[in-house]
Amino acid sequence: MAETLCRVLHNDWVNDTYKHLIVDAAHGAARAAPGQFFHLLCPVIGENAPFFRRPMSVYRIDKAQGRLEFLYKIVGRGTTTLATLAPGDELNVFGPLGRGFRLGADRKHIVQVARGVGLATLAPVAESAGRLGIRTTAILSARSPEHVMSADYLRSVGAEVVAVTDSEGTSDAAAVERRVRSLVERDGGDFFVTCGSNRLLRLLQRLGAEYGIGGEVAMEQPMGCGNGMCFACVGSFRNDEGGTSYRRVCWDGPVFDLQEAIAWST
Repeated sequence: MAETLCRVLHNDWVNDTYKHLIVDAAHGAARAAPGQFFHLLCPVIGENAPFFRRPMSVYRIDKAQGRLEFLYKIVGRGTTTLATLAPGDELNVFGPLGRGFRLGADRKHIVQVARGVGLATLAPVAESAGRLGIRTTAILSARSPEHVMSADYLRSVGAEVVAVTDSEGTSDAAAVERRVRSLVERDGGDFFVTCGSNRLLRLLQRLGAEYGIGGEVAMEQPMGCGNGMCFACVGSFRNDEGGTSYRRVCWDGPVFDLQEAIAWST
């Protein structure tokens, strides 16, 4: 991990809620692995003076060109000021941080299910799986077709894409469950990955236990320091003895075994 200044190359709107940020990370920051994150020092603009860095999962890692890409939602002071960055500006980044996804070559068909900003976190998984010759199906959940992100990029790296949306009535738990069951029973899905929704996490945990399929989840949690020192991101997890243990999401994760994770809100 390292603290570095990256030049902004691109920071444009994807839809009415999300922006796509690309920075030049030729000095080495682009060596991140899928599931790892960076702590971004958002600029101070007037009354918007974010004190803490903002954790941001990597959307795309372009090692050939030395670039990092982030897909982020504008939700508060930090991301509001981040959205003002223009090409040529500099952004202070700290990372890569955390433990990412572990993709074994023995996987045959990864089923990834994500919603919202979780789509960004799982995009590098599909790219890495493609390089390993692993089939990937990505179920992308969003409010409307306009908010389905990453579909074209995922297809470009070889993933099969299924979009489900609230507005079309295809994103409810029962509908998603039917799709996942079909991918397991008919298409040999043998590993689950997810991010961005406690509802989807609980669904995949239940189906994983039923079918005996393992998986991993990238947990979303506010982080103060990003390197395990402040304990601001501690959450509860199931342990091997059937009890509960407490772990730092930034240090022990943010990627955890699917069955160990506990949904922290409804």
